[in-house]
Amino acid sequence: MKITIERAALLRALGHVQSVVERRNTIPILSNVLLRAESGRLSLSATDMDLEVVEVVPAQVAREGKTTAPAHTLYDIVRKLKDGAQVELDASGDRGALTLRSGRSTFTLACLPAEDYPVMSGGPLAHEFLLAANDLKGLIDRTRFAISTEETRYYLNGIYLHAAQSAEVDVLRAVATDGHRLARVDVPLPEGAKGMPGVIVPRKTVQELRKLLDETDQAVRIELSETKIRFDFGDGVLTSKLIDGTFPDYDRVIPAGNDKILDVATKLFAEAVDRVSTISTEKSRAVKLALDQGSLVLSATSPENGTASEEIEVGYQHSPIEIGFNSRYLLDIAQQIEGEDAQFVMADAASPTILRDARDHSALYVLMPMRV
Repeated sequence: MKITIERAALLRALGHVQSVVERRNTIPILSNVLLRAESGRLSLSATDMDLEVVEVVPAQVAREGKTTAPAHTLYDIVRKLKDGAQVELDASGDRGALTLRSGRSTFTLACLPAEDYPVMSGGPLAHEFLLAANDLKGLIDRTRFAISTEETRYYLNGIYLHAAQSAEVDVLRAVATDGHRLARVDVPLPEGAKGMPGVIVPRKTVQELRKLLDETDQAVRIELSETKIRFDFGDGVLTSKLIDGTFPDYDRVIPAGNDKILDVATKLFAEAVDRVSTISTEKSRAVKLALDQGSLVLSATSPENGTASEEIEVGYQHSPIEIGFNSRYLLDIAQQIEGEDAQFVMADAASPTILRDARDHSALYVLMPMRV
């Protein structure tokens, strides 16, 4: 294999694929990236056996062939080369080495046989549809903060993607929860998605997918089955295994009888929470909301740091209520609300509270209160 390629194109593709590679591997070849040169293009692949990213970039191919090279080392080398440089990659002979030349720099990297590189099986998956990149970004950005990191409840370690109905309209719905908060976001159901199985997309896959979405504004082709999902960007493909588990019935935790409605300016509220929470302890991060007609007093108390309170004007016409929340969770949700006003729908100090954009009901958040 011998090719010449622009540094910028190689760096971008390596940046996408090398982040899949774990820093520590018991299987040496999984530390490598698979390089395959053919027909005027270079294909780069990386996998951790659960997730695979393949990206194709244009290159001048002097000799077709394939090899594998240490992913993180190769990425670091290319990252440190000069802007606008041309990079020559040469894996000729039987030495099991890849030579990289650029300007006056030469690097020789030890390779492992490309034939030994594991490839996730291709082939069509049962369901296929196109989803606008912005819709997919919205589903991820507005739910991923609620993904659980608790490994014992592995079925919560991802985003639950499924077809559902909202006000008798078919939607593609993403749900994530960690037991303390829940995020549920809808977009119109794409053609071809009806009848798809509900799937749990793992947290690492969500992170890698989101990076790839920054590079495109085109529709993404999604293929999925009961066990696998594939996102096709045209010049890049991400394939992942799905979490083998049953996502809980999230509808049961969305309260239906809450009757106390609070309307508040999103930015004003978030800034006040941020200021007051400076006092709260790192462990609890508790902030108390004391509501009365037209007014909200936010307060925090800490034995070490003292007390803080701030009053803001709000739309609230119900009986007084005091309720506590984790300030970090409040701020995470406030960041997802794009409209000027946020709406809280509450019952009492011990029951789950619904939060949403006052005008856009495609996203809904549920937050468990804290005792303060």
